Amino acid sequence: MSTQITTAFVKQYSDNVFHLVQQSGSRLRQYTRNETQNGDSKFFERIGSTAAQIKSGRHSDTPLMNTPHSRRMVTLADYEWADLIDDADKIRMLIDPTSEYALAARNAMGRSMDDVIIAAALGNAFGGVGGTSVIAHPNSQKLASTNGTDAGASLNVSALRNARQILMANEVDPDEELYIAADARQIKNMLTEVEVTSSDYNSVKALVEGKVDTFMGFKFVHSERLNVQSGALSFAYADGTVGSGSGDADTYRRCFAWAKSGLVLSTGTEIMGKISERDDKSYSTQVYAAMGIGATRLEEEKIVEILCVA
Repeated sequence: MSTQITTAFVKQYSDNVFHLVQQSGSRLRQYTRNETQNGDSKFFERIGSTAAQIKSGRHSDTPLMNTPHSRRMVTLADYEWADLIDDADKIRMLIDPTSEYALAARNAMGRSMDDVIIAAALGNAFGGVGGTSVIAHPNSQKLASTNGTDAGASLNVSALRNARQILMANEVDPDEELYIAADARQIKNMLTEVEVTSSDYNSVKALVEGKVDTFMGFKFVHSERLNVQSGALSFAYADGTVGSGSGDADTYRRCFAWAKSGLVLSTGTEIMGKISERDDKSYSTQVYAAMGIGATRLEEEKIVEILCVA
């Protein structure tokens, strides 16, 4: 039986992988600012705020404002996925839109995308003229979920209120939709927090059951890819302020709330798929997918890390 890999198979597989990844492979991609780039690095220019000046009198000199400029750099990384099919007859399954291989590639690429976005949201950003300046996410943009007295807590309503307050105080556009990434345990634990208020309880119950995805102005994005805090990080039990206090957020889950314009996902190479024979693998059929992506936190003020008891 012929083992020829037809052009139709190759194109169909590539289209399937691309469609599946775009559709639901990454949970976070659609909630970031999506850009494209050529080359390993790309800079995103930022312009800061200025203040208007009162006119001093008739025919006065025109005031010149020193508009602050800064930039953020995105560096691309290439990701690959491949698997081998020993039985040449199985190649026909690759033209099925629900192909297990297309699904596996979608899931792998989607997880990598989310990992890149999460790392950009909470890790170091790079700026300056050459992208060599390291910008850490400041403690002022972090808070710990607490019970308000003497202990940390899982995600609760108080933490959501505090996160929203930080974003509002930073003048995040009130018309911009806000998101929060949290794992299943954090969302479920909110139920115990709001049992005393029936309306809130019903809203959170619907959130946990998947009937709604928004609560307290935040659209919830479920992710099991969130890391935990590694190392001591102090916080105040009273209000969750990070950087001082007797609490320690070590091993706490690092959830985060954000506005879409605060995170950039830049794509150098969109997801692509190929099918080919490997003569070095006894002419087994190889299915392959790849992409080139990078991400950065564009504005610290638009992202709030919420440290929660895991």
